[in-house]
Amino acid sequence: MKKYAMLLCTLALSAGFAWAADEGDKERKEDIARHRAMAAAHEGAAKCLEAGKKDEVCEQELRNACKGLAIGKFCGIKHQH
Repeated sequence: MKKYAMLLCTLALSAGFAWAADEGDKERKEDIARHRAMAAAHEGAAKCLEAGKKDEVCEQELRNACKGLAIGKFCGIKHQH
């Protein structure tokens, strides 16, 4: 009976770890997608600046492209200007 109980506990723990790993993989994939979206938004901002548009215009485009992606008005990244 002890072996049967131990087997059930082992199976339950294994299932729990497998579920947690799947949840972690899902979150990781979502995080990767957010980083790619932020990178695309920043590439758009760089192209905007290269086109000779004013900083204010490019920053507004960046804010619009990053809505809901990152914290802060610079799409999660603030750097020196």
